[in-house]
Amino acid sequence: MSVTISSSMLQQLLRHAGASPDAEVCGLLFGTRDRIDAVEACENVAADPARTFEIAPKALIAAHRRSRAGGPAVVGHYHSHPSGLAVPSARDAAQAMGDAAVWVIIGGGSSRAWRSDEPGCFVEVDIVMN
Repeated sequence: MSVTISSSMLQQLLRHAGASPDAEVCGLLFGTRDRIDAVEACENVAADPARTFEIAPKALIAAHRRSRAGGPAVVGHYHSHPSGLAVPSARDAAQAMGDAAVWVIIGGGSSRAWRSDEPGCFVEVDIVMN
């Protein structure tokens, strides 16, 4: 399994994460199951943004409305682990819905992609850059 993303978009995610060394950043991924065509940074409204993330509901609702109106499909999201690795945390697993969403996690200066095919579980997905 793999997901394709442009090197410039991946660099954009790494820069976003690097700009916030003390709090998790987050955003949405748009495209198809196998390809990320666009990314959108979102506000992290979590009560403890140093340890978790929550995409601002307004941003999430607006993205799904645009998708229903013919815009790009929301296929997942990204977030950072400022003091950790690019692997799902226990908190991430608790939030994983098993909806085949792509999770790009940035940590330790790198990024890795995961797919949640079952609630609470992740399978790593190769990132293919174009």
